[in-house]
Amino acid sequence: MNKILIANRGEIALRIMRSAKEMGIKTVAVFSEADRNALHVRYADESVCIGPPPSSQSYLVGEKIIDACKKTGAQAIHPGYGFLSENAGFAQMVAEAGLILIGPSPEAMETMGNKLSAKAAALKYNIPMVPGTEEAIQDVNEAKQRAIEVGFPILIKAAAGGGGKGMRIVEKAADFEEQMQLAVSEATSAFGDGAVFIERYVTSPRHIEIQVLGDTHGNIVHLFERECSVQRRHQKVVEEAPSAVLTEEIRQRMGKCAVDVARSVNYTGAGTVEFILDENLDFFFLEMNTRLQVEHPVTEFITGIDLVKEQIKIASGEKLSFTQEDLKINGHAIELRVYAEDPKNNFLPDIGTLQTYKIPKGNGVRVDDGFEQGMEIPIYYDPMIAKLITYGKDRAEAIQRMVRAIEEYEITGIETTLTFGKFVMEHEAFKTGKFDTHFVSKYLNTESLKAENETEALIAAVIAAKLFQKKEVKTGDMLVKNTSNWRKNRLKY
Repeated sequence: MNKILIANRGEIALRIMRSAKEMGIKTVAVFSEADRNALHVRYADESVCIGPPPSSQSYLVGEKIIDACKKTGAQAIHPGYGFLSENAGFAQMVAEAGLILIGPSPEAMETMGNKLSAKAAALKYNIPMVPGTEEAIQDVNEAKQRAIEVGFPILIKAAAGGGGKGMRIVEKAADFEEQMQLAVSEATSAFGDGAVFIERYVTSPRHIEIQVLGDTHGNIVHLFERECSVQRRHQKVVEEAPSAVLTEEIRQRMGKCAVDVARSVNYTGAGTVEFILDENLDFFFLEMNTRLQVEHPVTEFITGIDLVKEQIKIASGEKLSFTQEDLKINGHAIELRVYAEDPKNNFLPDIGTLQTYKIPKGNGVRVDDGFEQGMEIPIYYDPMIAKLITYGKDRAEAIQRMVRAIEEYEITGIETTLTFGKFVMEHEAFKTGKFDTHFVSKYLNTESLKAENETEALIAAVIAAKLFQKKEVKTGDMLVKNTSNWRKNRLKY
């Protein structure tokens, strides 16, 4: 394998290209017309325009991706995450074109892409499941009776879903019919599949996931857990590794379950098995993501393993070069997803131009991004600007570094989740590890975020006024007006 095409954009495309370059592999970028000047396009050895800005006319069109491979001579495709990364039809299309997909087989993707078939596969290995239905439910009355048997509150979930779509929490039987109809409608609209199922709703859940790697020779290992409980709209914003609450005994049991889930579909490549952890530290299987995760850098920090390089090696037919016994947890890592969103306004996306964009640096800080100062945030795609990752010898140091890095990160022109990230890091519930997926609804005070922003803006204005005072200097018959550039300092309070 000497040339791969990255069927993605932004920070993940750049991240993949950098590992490929270190391996001596040439890279091909694909881009929509909106991304013509994007950093991943400039970084790649070759690039191919695949259509208009909407992803439905560019990044989601498998035929255009494969055609770009044929034009450039790329032998393999890395799908990154999102877009076509978990599309079994695309994986089959790649195989039929005689190309290599840097990912699992179409069959594994298809099985794990549906929550019900994933449950069925996992049950072969007696993986713990949240009490509920093991098949799709269509008859409302039958579903309601089953919900009563499971016990309220219950969760109605789309079988083909993700990201919180097609999901409804039902507190009492009287609300069941309406909520089921809403879940089916949303699932049909979002995924073209209205199948839903029922699970008991865990009231204080933590979201724990296990990273796995499997090669084509039957070897499967896990690379420990990631805690992903700080979420908004059922989507992650802060992730860390390892979890602050798992004991070594629970970690080993969860790791074994994750490996067994992967083994149930002869999994190859990088994947993530997701679990829910209740207040008693009992865990239950949720689903498997058959791709590289957004939050993979925290695992790379604590294990020293480059997951993208391992994906490429596995796709090339190589055996894993390490065993489970070789893997150890070293230190602690935290990731903040820096979104172009306004935390003060229910995390609504914010678009605009990056008038100022300066990333933090220093020991234990990593920034995976795809933007630079002066660029615009496109309206067509996910509003994530960057991933800010910090590493320390322990959790306390990783948190301290994250606070420092957030304060050094300069972004103006749009609202971002940086202030929210600092709020999380400095909150007692997070620092003590006593939090769950309801962190935002329990603790986020938008007024405090507004007050912090207003204070910082006032300080910046005072500094600017002083530094930009015009100083008239007599030079012969000319008056030279000197001004100074200034750097906005984020101050701690």
